[in-house]
Amino acid sequence: METRHLITLLIFSAVAFFMAFRYPLGTTALEWKEWNEAYIEAKKTNKPLLIDAYTDWCGWCKRMDADTYSKAQVISYINKHFVPVKFNPELKQTYKVGETEMSGRELLANLSGGQGVGYPTTFFLSIEKNQVTMVQGYHGPDDFMPILEEKVRWATAK
Repeated sequence: METRHLITLLIFSAVAFFMAFRYPLGTTALEWKEWNEAYIEAKKTNKPLLIDAYTDWCGWCKRMDADTYSKAQVISYINKHFVPVKFNPELKQTYKVGETEMSGRELLANLSGGQGVGYPTTFFLSIEKNQVTMVQGYHGPDDFMPILEEKVRWATAK
């Protein structure tokens, strides 16, 4: 084997070795779903929807993905207690709410109660209670965990 091939192989092996320790075993990914699939699942499971409203151009949205939604504690908690949805209202697609179909802008207006919202905004929708609440802006993992815990209490309170 040529020396340059051996060096290339060693470099790739070292990178793979170090990447294996960057993502520890047992850490799962957030199980983001599309709106139409998630809405049906939330109705069946009685779990609230966690709706991450974002846009492709939003820097704070990307930062929240990198800082908050990538943390093992946040991932585990969301996957256990919510049906998570990634929602970009700027996409040209149809969203179903029961028998009603609407655009992304219409769904955003319904979720926000007609209020103007910035990005990111996290909506929590309890289908059982037919109620929605929202948290605007970027939140790091340490700030977001208490919000998640409070929203679970809100969704399960009778």
